[in-house]
Amino acid sequence: MKSICCVLLALLPLTAFAYPIDVERQMNGAEVSVTPQEIDHNMAALLLYNYGASAAECTAVIRNGPESPRTRKVAIEPGASSNITAKFTRSIIRLRIKLDCGLQ
Repeated sequence: MKSICCVLLALLPLTAFAYPIDVERQMNGAEVSVTPQEIDHNMAALLLYNYGASAAECTAVIRNGPESPRTRKVAIEPGASSNITAKFTRSIIRLRIKLDCGLQ
C-alpha cells in the first residue's frame, strides 16, 4: 500500500501542468504541421514543420486570458522545423493560439 501511494505522489507533478490548448489554423496554401506543447505552468510552445516544397511564413498570436497577446513570426524553409515559445506572467488556464501561415 505504501508503494502505491509513493508512485501516485511521484506522478502528481507530471499531471499538474495540463491545460487545454486551442489552435485555430489558417494555412493559405502552406503545408505546415503544428504541434502545441506545454512547457511549464506559465510557458507554452508550438513546434512547426514545413512539409511543402516552398518556404512558409507563419504568424502566431498566443492568448492567455486577460494578459496581452504575444505575437511571434517565423519563416520556415522546406523540410525544416521551427519552435515558437511564449511566456506569461500568470499561470495558464486555457491557451488560445491563432496561427496564420502562407507561402513566401
